Amino acid sequence: MPSTLPLGYQVKCQAVAVVGGVDLEIRSLLDKQQFFDPLGEAEAAGISESCWPLFGQVWPSAQKLADLMQVYELGGRRILEIGCGLALASMVIHRRLGDITASDCHPLTETFLKANLVLNTLPALKYCTGNWGRENISLGEFDLIIGSDVLYERGHPEVLAEFIDLHAAPKAEILIIDPNRSNRSAFHKQMASRGFTMSETMLTTPLHDGSAYRGRLLQYLRSAPQQ
Repeated sequence: MPSTLPLGYQVKCQAVAVVGGVDLEIRSLLDKQQFFDPLGEAEAAGISESCWPLFGQVWPSAQKLADLMQVYELGGRRILEIGCGLALASMVIHRRLGDITASDCHPLTETFLKANLVLNTLPALKYCTGNWGRENISLGEFDLIIGSDVLYERGHPEVLAEFIDLHAAPKAEILIIDPNRSNRSAFHKQMASRGFTMSETMLTTPLHDGSAYRGRLLQYLRSAPQQ
């Protein structure tokens, strides 16, 4: 297994299927009970003990986003994945030679990303800390921003919309895979107030293992102002 394992954690490796592409070999946390924070990094990052291990799981919506990025037109756009977790979609884009930056607020995300890149014989991938409620000066602006299952807390619609507004280029596209979270409507309103138009596409195709999936692709567009 590549690289040194984070102390205090149990992990597993699994093959994650990607539509029309080669499987990704992913190292993830063994389960959602993994929590070890002797240095107080969780508190410093504003992450609760219950939420701490969530970044290290392979979630259904992340698999759907990875599938979408395998076939989506990337062009020469600068792309950002928000709340990337194990960064499945970022790795798919990276494998397609897209200009991708992965981002997350979790202190262990980059460690797992580097290990998974080695597992898949991929070169280094750009990574930046992206904490939605804090300043992220180094990120800059992006033409395409993507994410999956990022609206699971009541406060997320406002802070995420503000984050996107700050880091989206004047002409930008936002794609969010959402498993029908109740905070979706509030997010629509927040994005509309910032000049984004919205459309939804229902997603009902089962996952690669045959298990059911119900969710939506949320697409937001902002056009550059006329000169």
